[in-house]
Amino acid sequence: MPADDSLPADTALRYFRRGRPVLWQGDFHGARQLLHALGRRTGSVPLLKMLLIPLDADYTVPLRRAPDVRAACTEAFGPPTGPKAIALRDLLGVIGAHEWRVKGIDVPVLNAKIHPHYGVFAPIRQEYLDLAAQAPVPSTRFTAFDIGTGTGVLAAILARRGAGKIVATDVNPRACVCARENLDRLGYYAEVLECDLFPPGQADLVVCNPPWVPGRAHSALEQAIFDTDLLDRFLAQLPGHLTPAGEGWLILSDLAVHLGLRPRGELERKITAAGLRVQDRLDTRPTHKRARQDETTSLWRLQIARSRPAQ
Repeated sequence: MPADDSLPADTALRYFRRGRPVLWQGDFHGARQLLHALGRRTGSVPLLKMLLIPLDADYTVPLRRAPDVRAACTEAFGPPTGPKAIALRDLLGVIGAHEWRVKGIDVPVLNAKIHPHYGVFAPIRQEYLDLAAQAPVPSTRFTAFDIGTGTGVLAAILARRGAGKIVATDVNPRACVCARENLDRLGYYAEVLECDLFPPGQADLVVCNPPWVPGRAHSALEQAIFDTDLLDRFLAQLPGHLTPAGEGWLILSDLAVHLGLRPRGELERKITAAGLRVQDRLDTRPTHKRARQDETTSLWRLQIARSRPAQ
């Protein structure tokens, strides 16, 4: 149903709960204010996505004081195919992703910027990058795999630290394009493959920063946050992709433990069951304003155990 700035937030929420989306026809900033007011009343993402914004055939928003989103929408969705409506919540995400892609995100350990693409996890929290920049690496010219490369930021750190050959993988095709562009911009080279987990062969160092929260992902971007089995599969397959003296870096927050989604000590049991041992562990406290006060991010240095557990 059509609506404008005269629609109160409580009334809009009642419409949404009855399954009636609203197509906004008022001022664009009024729509943002309404979404903000709705967010104070409900945390339901499906409900919040029922506030819709019209897009013309060329991705123009035909509303007063609307920003120019044509470039942002083209990056996110490809060339326009005709008029449509989009959830304001999603459109704001598209706009934010475009701004990050244009401006880039400062990464002090690289002394450079990383430019994330739409649908690719952005390195806003950087304590895990600090750990990867501090952990001891094998001898120079080592081979490395970066599993779930995303923007390519960890691959860039490995290149900066002397890796002779890097293979970076991701299941998200947007991430593969993003990683290649970032590495090219920084003057580093890595072979970037669109595949699930490991490339063929073995490496002296295998790095993985898997999703931190067990759960089902509902979008490509959420695959970097939620997952049901990636951690288990990574650990199970890691020994087969390490050279005899090789090392795996598992970079993981204990947020899931504090949320009650992973029992304390379960990760250590999974590591042992996979035939691995903990060579060392580097810990740091996140400084991002949204981090929990008791949260710890760790880099687990894993090696193949001398005696593998019985299967």
